[in-house]
Amino acid sequence: MSGRHVEAEVLTKAALKLKTCQDNWADSRQDDRLHVALKYNQRIWAILQAELEKPENLLPNALKADLLRLSSFIDKRTLEALAYPAPEKLSILININQNIAAGLRTRPNAGEIHKAAA
Repeated sequence: MSGRHVEAEVLTKAALKLKTCQDNWADSRQDDRLHVALKYNQRIWAILQAELEKPENLLPNALKADLLRLSSFIDKRTLEALAYPAPEKLSILININQNIAAGLRTRPNAGEIHKAAA
């Protein structure tokens, strides 16, 4: 299993945890489930952020910068959802995770790799 595939699976798992919270908002265990899901998502994005900041990371600088800005947005939205929970606040986190995971599952062709590295 490639690193990209593992990252996609972890982001998908986080999205599913958040979606479960959103779909079961009235559940009596919701507070605990929401806290666990948001902290899990936050941990994933913290790890991704740390990997993006490593000098040996080979992603193009523009892509790294975009992902770091996205990570900052995720942090802010997560803290907001922890402080003031509402099911609609989870939608953007779910969508971002699903879209990034979908992108990681695609296999770039050799021409795209060379163009992105230039």
